[in-house]
Amino acid sequence: MASAFLSIVQQIIRKGSLKLTLANGETHDIGDGSGETVVARLADQEAEDAIRRDPTMKLGEMYMQGRFILEQGNIYDFLSLVKQNTTNEIFDFKMAALLVGRIAWQQLKSRLPVNRNKHNVAHHYDLSAKLFDLFLDEDWQYSCAYFEPPGISLDEAQLAKKRHIAAKLLLAPNQRILEIGSGWGGMGMYLTEATEGAEFTGITLSEEQLKVSRTRAEKRGLADRVRFELQDYRSMTGQKFDRIVSVGMFEHVGIGNYANFFRKVSDLLDYNGVMVLHSIGRPKPSFGTNAFIEKYIFPGGYIPSVGEVVPPLEKAGLLVKDIEILPMHYAYTLRHWRERFVARKAEAVALYDEQFFRMWEFYLAGSEMGFRWDELFILQIQIAKNQFAVPNNRNYIAENEARLKEFEARRAPLEKVTF
Repeated sequence: MASAFLSIVQQIIRKGSLKLTLANGETHDIGDGSGETVVARLADQEAEDAIRRDPTMKLGEMYMQGRFILEQGNIYDFLSLVKQNTTNEIFDFKMAALLVGRIAWQQLKSRLPVNRNKHNVAHHYDLSAKLFDLFLDEDWQYSCAYFEPPGISLDEAQLAKKRHIAAKLLLAPNQRILEIGSGWGGMGMYLTEATEGAEFTGITLSEEQLKVSRTRAEKRGLADRVRFELQDYRSMTGQKFDRIVSVGMFEHVGIGNYANFFRKVSDLLDYNGVMVLHSIGRPKPSFGTNAFIEKYIFPGGYIPSVGEVVPPLEKAGLLVKDIEILPMHYAYTLRHWRERFVARKAEAVALYDEQFFRMWEFYLAGSEMGFRWDELFILQIQIAKNQFAVPNNRNYIAENEARLKEFEARRAPLEKVTF
């Protein structure tokens, strides 16, 4: 009699080719035989049962522990095979109950008054800087690159991302610029060097990123114009900024805090100011985050739909001046990151261990799959208070990008960060 696990896999995999060895040693060919064959093996019955009960969480955990083993193909190949056949992760009542319970808990946590932001940020971003050096570009941009024109390198695409955002910010001399979630400082240094007389403030909750950012700014001679601070955006008062940018941070705000976030943006943004918000988005509300990502990678995170972002933005008295959807660019970015990371596996294992390496590989593979098969995208919203703060056509973006390319040609090369 077929195991319950095998029955579900056979229901899912109709197209493609999977050779699966169960915990009892039986091997089964599943699918229609098309495409490259993925060969997988379950090491023990407990692992097989765990994945059967809770695939959203336990597939990643069993892969991390070396109990779900890929003998041909990699974890992305397996996840892609599954997603090309189904987007459904619920196959019985117990799985549905698990999902509902997780959503309810995540929704509650996002609305609790307890501030877990710094703890959540530290969980991911205060890992060893050497880890991120294994796979990021030369400027340590840990957000979606912009592959325009198509086929450019990761370094070129990350530069294009900074240029595209800077063009939308409508930079002008002597502006006060704020970045909410300043990463390792690359965006802040770019904006400051591109803007005569600019004064830049970058805030972060990661002590590791703060240390790196300050070191980089000092090495480039920008310490008098660039300030990086360990600060929560919610505690900022008494300042107005001409320009605000936030890249890859909004996913950590939590759905219960969107109204507070945009009210604070409204407080901080000058009446004639402009903000660009760059975030991962999804085509419809999900109400909760993938269980594996929530537990191991980004606790407290949430990917919003456009429809979840705009109402609290408008209620805060802010105007949406432009929305751009960038599909697939993060899939390309994650593919570069994963290939770079896997190529330096020995160094990653030496930093942490084999289980950590597989956890990170699963995260990168699963995230890439989300952008290729689950319709995730990058959302860029241009925000203002004054309807005349932004031109009435989009021609200025290309014009500003052309000027920024001239600045980049004159700009001193970035120094390699060493540890």
